[in-house]
Amino acid sequence: MPVEHPTPTGRARELVAGGYDAHVHVAPDVMARRIDDVSLARRFAAVGLAGFVLKSHYVPTAERAEVVRGVVPGVEALGALTLNGSVGGLNPVAVEIAGRQGARVVWLPTVDAANERAGRAALPPGAAAPMWAALQDELAAQGIVAPAIAVLDDAGRVVPALHDVFAVIAKHDMVLATGHLSGPEIVAVVDAAAGAGVRRIIVTHPEFTSQQLDVDTQRRLAGRGALLERCFTTAYTKKVSWELLFEHIRAAGPEHSLLSSDLGQPFNPPVEDGLALLADRLLGAGFSDDEIRTMAVVNSRRLLRP
Repeated sequence: MPVEHPTPTGRARELVAGGYDAHVHVAPDVMARRIDDVSLARRFAAVGLAGFVLKSHYVPTAERAEVVRGVVPGVEALGALTLNGSVGGLNPVAVEIAGRQGARVVWLPTVDAANERAGRAALPPGAAAPMWAALQDELAAQGIVAPAIAVLDDAGRVVPALHDVFAVIAKHDMVLATGHLSGPEIVAVVDAAAGAGVRRIIVTHPEFTSQQLDVDTQRRLAGRGALLERCFTTAYTKKVSWELLFEHIRAAGPEHSLLSSDLGQPFNPPVEDGLALLADRLLGAGFSDDEIRTMAVVNSRRLLRP
């Protein structure tokens, strides 16, 4: 039987209209996805959303994004790159090529991050495992899994290759996203990136199982100019409670938060509903229209538009 998902209210749709979803996982991909990128662009147009960032853990997406923009004018599909083993890890050449192709976001390691590898068994009871976990296990069983990627050396300093990556990101004015690093890694990386001239920084889902950043750390990162990403799926799939998510937003300040969906999994709600569903949850928790619009629209446009 088809799974029934919640439906956003009209009020929530209006509040997020004109916003970008900075984190979606759609087809074509190496694993099953709910929808393809062209179809998603058409659905975004239908609900009044401005665009989305195509995230893959394994391949660059700037070329795909350019094709989608040509097919569906008026919706800005944006390309990205994630610095996992499949693109050479902390590889400034990959970042330079992506930048020349118009990629907007560069994620630091996710599935191949040393922190993520160490925390794979830490899912809370009842939480849904991420889809990429099965693929990582298959690669490991075949003996072709990439080495874990460290961003700090033994003395806690950012490794030289990452400084090279920051220089390219700053040159192309791309967005740096912190991926699946640990709290101490994120603090060191954000400080170093800001010092290297990177102007646009996202702290990737700070409530996620392998991040779990405390409020003081989130405030510190916000003070460095980073936006704290609040993903719909993190709470929807029970990796964290809704109450804790809302507590963190209030404590760090909505002006320092960015709403995204992290949707695209076949078993989760439609991708184009993600921002509005998150807005409905926030409305129910007492957040104001202005606060929600700041997180969903103002901050996403400021971050992702040139």
